[in-house]
Amino acid sequence: MLFVLVIVLVLLLIYGPHLWIRHVMARHGGTLDELPGTGGELARHLIERFDLGDVEVEPTSGGDHYDSAARKVRLSPDIMNGRSLTAVAVAAHEVGHAIQYHRQERITHLRQRYSPLAMTIQKIAIGILLAAPLLAAVFHVPQIALVTVLAGILAMLASALIQMIILPMEWDASFNKALPILIEGEYISQSQYAAARSVLRAAALTYVAAALVDMLRLGRWLAILRVAIR
Repeated sequence: MLFVLVIVLVLLLIYGPHLWIRHVMARHGGTLDELPGTGGELARHLIERFDLGDVEVEPTSGGDHYDSAARKVRLSPDIMNGRSLTAVAVAAHEVGHAIQYHRQERITHLRQRYSPLAMTIQKIAIGILLAAPLLAAVFHVPQIALVTVLAGILAMLASALIQMIILPMEWDASFNKALPILIEGEYISQSQYAAARSVLRAAALTYVAAALVDMLRLGRWLAILRVAIR
């Protein structure tokens, strides 16, 4: 019985945050004709309003994000063309990131400084994981198993570090940028504040969900390491 409860708890930790985020986005994704425009239209308007220079809005088949290198706000079809609270809140959130970089806020410097290092460490660790079985087969070195486990732990630590670096930026984009913009600009009505807050909270916590998964994976690798050392 205890084993079943542990499995259920682990599954809730892994899938619960993602399911909650999807639920919030879908719940507030219905078309609202009273909104002044679509997510894409709002994004373009805000770029002009805050004088963000050559930042552009373009559609993407992937997730909604701001590409700081290309200076592009990329929005999925539902957000780009949607006239819903989810669409305008997510669009404002992504423009919030563009504002962060345009103002060269300190929070962006942390990401620019540490994210490339963490991603490099992650790539090296993944390379070791992929090469380890071949090295073990060729050289018959028993320590390869330990190296593989350590590489797995390193990859998960690097991934978790990336998520922790990103989280403050996400929270700032939602609650110091997007929400005040939507309220003060009267893009949404007072009755819609709570719903917009929920969507923006979900947008910010997307990376918390990813970090939780990474920490669970890290725990698994640590358990494997404990067995390998014995």
